[in-house]
Parts: sequence; structure tokens; C-alpha cells
Amino acid sequence: MKQHKAKAQWNGSLKEGNGEFETGRGNVKTGYSFASRFGDDTKATSPEELIGAAHAGCFSMFLSALVDKQNLKADYIKTNADVTLGETDGAPTILKIALTTEAKIPNMQDSDFQKLVKDAKTGCPVSKALASVPEITVSATLTE
Repeated sequence: MKQHKAKAQWNGSLKEGNGEFETGRGNVKTGYSFASRFGDDTKATSPEELIGAAHAGCFSMFLSALVDKQNLKADYIKTNADVTLGETDGAPTILKIALTTEAKIPNMQDSDFQKLVKDAKTGCPVSKALASVPEITVSATLTE
């Protein structure tokens, strides 16, 4: 088993405070705030953006592994994640994650690609970890 680490620190009150995320290896270190999560602050990030990045990355890698099993090789797989933060019972809740994927995979038929996309959506470890999100969608395009 491989263990991965990350840490976060929050300073001050909820609305006026701020914090910092850092990955265990120190490769990613960024700030976050109430305004970056719920408002218009674009200088910092949010937990939801990091979840989106993790989900997009995991999905792309898992899809690549499934393509490899077909004895094909992807030139690229690009995935964007839109994470919708809303409210349920008065509490902030991730309501939806919409993944949009574009891939270039020579010699792959679109019908086969769409099946692999479906399998990657349910099979990637981050998708499994996010199983409580009410709606996760994937829109996938295979380019020439």
C-alpha cells in the first residue's frame, strides 16, 4: 500500500481568516480563504478546486490504463473538472462534479472509447472516494 500525505492550516475566524494547503512532498503549496471558496477571490484556491484537480488527474490516468489494456496508446487525455458547491440542509455540500474529457487515441473507435470512459468513471480511486457526491457526469470526446 502506498500512503500519500497532505496538510492544511487555518488561521483566524471563518470569514476573515485564511489558510494554506501543502502536499506531503511540498510540490504543491497554496493558500485558501473563505472568499476563495465562497466568493470572488481568485488569488487563492479552495478545497473543491483541489478535489477537482485530483479527480481529473485520477480519471485521466485510470482511462489511460484502460486504453493500455486494449493494446492501444493515448497520445493525450485531457480532463477538466467543474465542482459545484451548494448547500444541503444548511451546510456546504459538493452537489455535482462534471468531468469533460478529450482524448486522442489512434485506432480507437468512439463506441469502445465511451465504454472505457464509463468504466473509468466508476473505477478510478478518486471517483470511488467521492461516491457520496449526488451527481458525477462525464462528457468525453475522442479526437482525430
